[in-house]
Formats: sequence, C-alpha cells, structure tokens
Amino acid sequence: MSLFDHPFMVSALLAGTGIALACGLVGYFLVLRAQVFTGDALSHVAFTGALAALAFGVELRLGLFAATILVALLLGVLGKRGRADDVVIGSVFAWVLGLGVFFLTLYTTNRSGGGTGNATTSVLFGSIFGLSGGQARAALWIGIAVFGAVVAIARPLLFATVDEAVAAARGVPVRLLGFGFLALVGVTTAEATQAVGALLLLGLLAGPAGAALALTDRPYQGMVISAGLAVGSMWGGLLLAYYVPKLPPSFSITAVVTVVYAAAVVRGRLRSGQGQVAVTAA
Repeated sequence: MSLFDHPFMVSALLAGTGIALACGLVGYFLVLRAQVFTGDALSHVAFTGALAALAFGVELRLGLFAATILVALLLGVLGKRGRADDVVIGSVFAWVLGLGVFFLTLYTTNRSGGGTGNATTSVLFGSIFGLSGGQARAALWIGIAVFGAVVAIARPLLFATVDEAVAAARGVPVRLLGFGFLALVGVTTAEATQAVGALLLLGLLAGPAGAALALTDRPYQGMVISAGLAVGSMWGGLLLAYYVPKLPPSFSITAVVTVVYAAAVVRGRLRSGQGQVAVTAA
C-alpha cells in the first residue's frame, strides 16, 4: 500500500510543502537580518494566542494568527525602522509568556479545561498528521502566498538588510518594509506551528537558512537553496515519521533539518579550506 493511499499523509505533504516554502524564505531573511530571536519569540506568542482563543471560546487558528501578527507589528513599532531589537523582543517575550499563564488559568478555571491537554499539546509539538484535507489545502495556499509576497519584496528588502542607511537615502521605504516583513513572519509562525509546534518552530525557520548561508554567499541563490532545503527536510521528516511510526513527525522534521544544517556547515568549511589551500599553493 502506497503512502499516497493514506489521506493523512497526503494532507501532511500538502501542508508541509506550503509551510516549508514560507519558512525557508522567511527564515533566510530572519537570519540575514539577525532577527532569529524574533522568530523564537513569535513561536511562543503562537502558544499564548492559542490559549487566548481557548479562554474566550473562539477558533484556535484565529487566536494563533491574530496574536502572532499583532505582536510582530508591535515589535516593529517598538523597534527602530520597523526592526525589533533584542531588548524590545526580550521585554515583549516575558510579557507574552505571562499572558499565556493568565489565559491558561482563565480557561481551566472558567471553562473546566476539558480539551486543554490535546489543544495545547498540538500547539506546542505540532499535529501535522491530524490535519484535515481543507486545513492542509489552506496551509499550502497560505504558504505559497507568503512565499510569493517575500519574493515580491525580496530586492528592496535585501537592500535594506545589507545597508539600511543607504537604502533609506535612496528612497527605499525601510520602515514599511520592516513592518511588512514582520507581518509575514507572524503569518508564517502561526501556520508553521501546526507542523512542528511552537517549541520546535525555530529549527525550521533557522536551520535551512543557516545551511544556505554556509553553502553560498550569493543572496538570491541562498534564497532558493534555503527554500529547497526546507521543503526537502519537511518531506524527509514526514517520510521518516511514516516509516518509523514511533517517531513524532515534529521530531523527525527537526532532526532532518539538524542533519542538513550540520552537513552544510561541514561542506562549507571543507570548501573554504580547499580554497585557502589553493590560494596558498598559487
């Protein structure tokens, strides 16, 4: 029996492809702009948003998206030129975690918390094999939309990333780009939470991007490599979890990402060493 005969596997591959495309490209700019801590903070915001949705009895995904996008924009407002700094992120991070505890207490106290365990576990660790066909298609199209949006702003965003002052002097809307990018990070974080969970999301955002930067210093080539490695790692992790059922899919995906990143770093250092030897010999 083929793995494509299982509806849960087809849904996971569809959703995972869209999520990985978005994470690969968004993650590349997160690493390039030294904003990885932003992705880490927003992954925890997703958990708080889910708890808020449970506490107020609204759709879980609505809480995820609303919280991550709003907090992402808040980080841009508090930072400089739409780019959050570590002090701002750390302060908001602590505040959001406190809100998470409050919403959890509110839910368990006022609504008996009958379904809290399953809901919070799926947000923390992901539930990609539990997605319905409709949820999977939504994740695929959201991921493609985020990917397309980043591609559309890639050139000015790259200019603002490499030299913010010169970009602003040339008329590039640096602050607006910063807000737009943070909003896309928020959407990506909310959507990717269902695949790998809030606790492991950072690996999917930073791993493929870090590997791409280790393999090439050409930005456009790096974007393609980062997105490709993210999709490949997603597929590899899902296949690993399918053939080894005892492995949770979120663990399998992040494990493959880790191996890919380590291999890329080793390859990059070997190539750098060979280049130095060639220069010395010349």
